[in-house]
Amino acid sequence: MSAASAPAETAPATASAAPVRVTDLNYSVAGRELLRKLNFHLTAGELLVVLGRNGAGKSTLLRHLTGELGRSGVELFGQPLRDVKPADAARRRAVLPQHTPVSFAYEVLDVVLLGRIPHGGRETAQDRAIAAACLARVGLQGYETRNIQTLSGGEQQRVHLARTLAQLHGTQGPRVLLLDEPTASLDLAHQHATLRLARELCADGVGVLAVLHDLNLAAQYADRVLMLSEGRIIACDRPAAALTRETIHTAYSHEVLVTEHPCLGCPLIVSAS
Repeated sequence: MSAASAPAETAPATASAAPVRVTDLNYSVAGRELLRKLNFHLTAGELLVVLGRNGAGKSTLLRHLTGELGRSGVELFGQPLRDVKPADAARRRAVLPQHTPVSFAYEVLDVVLLGRIPHGGRETAQDRAIAAACLARVGLQGYETRNIQTLSGGEQQRVHLARTLAQLHGTQGPRVLLLDEPTASLDLAHQHATLRLARELCADGVGVLAVLHDLNLAAQYADRVLMLSEGRIIACDRPAAALTRETIHTAYSHEVLVTEHPCLGCPLIVSAS
């Protein structure tokens, strides 16, 4: 695939089941184009990883998908984003920002229980059981009564990941999880644990879009890779097709070698300089 121009999107066989669809999305600030005619979709049960250098438009794109920067050009669950009721979106779409500051000494379980608010009503014993199970799923069983401010940055990020799991728990129909650099503050083992969890969610039918910086993590876990450069899509395809030496050089202005991973069969990217 040539990286010289934006490619036609390669669609999975189940493209009709697309809980997120972006069509001709453009965005400019003070005359500078930050997003340029983006077209892609996220399929139910797919892990789509967004890559690109700093300033390529990744966070700007994510803020459009959440509605923070506008609702034009984005469809959610088959409707224009502007027509989706916030309460409905909150039950079916969860967002994990890169940073979620907590200013008060909340207990960890109470933070996770925030994910149950969209499901209405008063907090129940079932809600607490769900929150505790979600904590266990991210490897934080036994942390329920800990003060979140006493945890490391990586542990706090895992608490908020548990909150998103609690938010999506029990929801019927299509669901979406948006992750902004979910592995940035994690050690090696927890980076892989987080992305394995993302794959488990995909197996359960959740569409997961994750912004990452690590090309090799994307190669190992993504169903498709969407590569941005200067606000444009220069690749949207399977890792083996998208993560080429040419495309990576176009996106990052850095020389790499791309070979096959000796154990996993996915692309392995090594710096050449």
